[in-house]
Amino acid sequence: MIIEYHRPQTIFEALTLLGREQPVSYALGGGTYLNRNLEGQYAVVDLQNLSLGSIKITGNQAQIGATSKLQELLDFIGLPEDVYASIQHEATYNLRQMASVAGTLVTANGRSPFTTVMLALDASIEVQKMDAAPKQVKLGDWLPLRDQIKPGALITKVISPINLKLSFEYIARSPADQPIVCAAVAQWNSGRTRLSLGGWGEAPILAMDGPEAGGIETAAQSAYSQAGDEWASAEYRQEMAGVLALRCLQRINQG
Repeated sequence: MIIEYHRPQTIFEALTLLGREQPVSYALGGGTYLNRNLEGQYAVVDLQNLSLGSIKITGNQAQIGATSKLQELLDFIGLPEDVYASIQHEATYNLRQMASVAGTLVTANGRSPFTTVMLALDASIEVQKMDAAPKQVKLGDWLPLRDQIKPGALITKVISPINLKLSFEYIARSPADQPIVCAAVAQWNSGRTRLSLGGWGEAPILAMDGPEAGGIETAAQSAYSQAGDEWASAEYRQEMAGVLALRCLQRINQG
């Protein structure tokens, strides 16, 4: 239950509100998570007046404002093609109109296609804390620890490279369902190859980050050897992770 609503005009004001011990305060981007999942009494801090919704290309990076909506990112031109595919599989059109980019990453579970792709891209988030300069943190380092982060921090943008090849593949029960298994492979001109897997667990996982693509099938199978739940057995996910990883790599090699 929302007991307070705030719309700060500055980052400082937002950080002050988010850093309070009581009432517990949550940043409000699109509101999709708050509307569906929270219990108890809490305050919301609406970020819409903080100018955090821009999307632009700077050099070889996409600079994505934290409050940008998924649909706005889908409509933006200049990203690797399969980023758009992952957004389309992330949520329906109506939810994409409301869900923010940062909010999607904050609340994502292992079945999030968009988070799986951003992890493969080695994306970073920019975090602002009170009385400190903004700090960039790798998404892969942040995801496992996001529930342990103390109040008072605010994601201001997401930074992702665009000068690479990307492929995303998934298996789901229907086109409208989130994946049972999905894989994303990013490859740089240097040959560096990253493989991330989704479809299971609390967050997508990084299965491989190496100077070349050799052993990608084995890496995928090893990473998902224990990935069983009510949706699929570990044996099935292990096999399909290897298949999807190879399929992604084949698409990249075919250009």
